[in-house]
Amino acid sequence: MVFDNTGLEKVIIEQELLQDVMNKHGFIAGGHWDYERITYDFKYEISEGVYYLRIPGYALKGDIGAKNATIQLMDPYLGKHYYPTGVEYGDDEVYPDNLVAHCNLLIDNISTDVKALNTLGSH
Repeated sequence: MVFDNTGLEKVIIEQELLQDVMNKHGFIAGGHWDYERITYDFKYEISEGVYYLRIPGYALKGDIGAKNATIQLMDPYLGKHYYPTGVEYGDDEVYPDNLVAHCNLLIDNISTDVKALNTLGSH
């Protein structure tokens, strides 16, 4: 499930500022990064299963590994984890309404925070 037109897809922000915002809201980068791309995850463990809200970004300049990148955020997306195959994002997945509502709240809060801190603007 992709969350379109949240405003996050227009955000360009320094990695250090973004990291602070994501930490504040319980997201982790974990092992989901390389030198040009990063994905922040929020893990849900609820009765219906394990889900991940993911907010990806890529480096416009700098190096994510060196923590000095300028990052362009992308559309957030939600997936359900299945053992042992991994996370599925297909259109046939069913997402509980309360989960989607919480994802929207997190996305809105992150969007507000990054826009308040951001000196680079958006495109």
